[in-house]
Amino acid sequence: MMNNIFDSHAHYDDEQFDSDRSELLASLESKGVSGVVFCGVNIETSKFSVGTAHKYDYIYSAVGFHPLNLSDYKEGDLRVLKELCKDEKVVAVGEIGLDYHYEKESRPQQLELVEKQIILANELSLPIIFHDRESHEDTLNLLKKHRPKGVVHCFSGSVEMAKEIIKLGMYIGLGGAVTFKNAVKPVEVAKYVPDSRLLIETDCPYMTPVPFRGKRNDSSLIPYTAQKLAEVRGVSPQEILDLTAKNAKTLFNIE
Repeated sequence: MMNNIFDSHAHYDDEQFDSDRSELLASLESKGVSGVVFCGVNIETSKFSVGTAHKYDYIYSAVGFHPLNLSDYKEGDLRVLKELCKDEKVVAVGEIGLDYHYEKESRPQQLELVEKQIILANELSLPIIFHDRESHEDTLNLLKKHRPKGVVHCFSGSVEMAKEIIKLGMYIGLGGAVTFKNAVKPVEVAKYVPDSRLLIETDCPYMTPVPFRGKRNDSSLIPYTAQKLAEVRGVSPQEILDLTAKNAKTLFNIE
């Protein structure tokens, strides 16, 4: 069994976990999982993430507003996020970012909210967890402008974009998409990313790796992604897990 699995991006608030959340979270350490960053997407899920992190030693929390949760945002929420960030188990501001796939009309509001959250993260010396979907140009412009610490999660850009992100000192998060049959860009990126800038993630319950694609994802399935990354990079899957666990602890300032 593989060990030292550090899942740098998970959503255990999702309703797909409602029937067995406690049992699953109680079992993950016995399956080799050493760390999970549980990402909020609005105030409610961010609070839930913090509460869950306090129940399990291996879980850490990230708090923030996802671009697809803009409609939940109200005046004063940024102050609430700032308060949540003071909690000892909060290691990042996230999941934040831009999503132009579903929400083309809300681009100005997305840009305004994500910029406020990047500024907050910089002010608090916390890394960000950034979602970029079909918004590569605006994402790069924002990151170059503010130069936050952090990771572009579930990376979907080209090798050229990855180079730009890495030049800024940020990390690249890769997940189950590298195992998909049609994965071209993710595999090219997986070959390119320097050892010191690679993170591994689930984005669970989504992005389940082959051979479980279509089923619910969880942190214990990361070894399937690690196997693909290992194959592409010419190392062992356990080396990938050890490397990405070390990088996650460095980025998120975890002892």
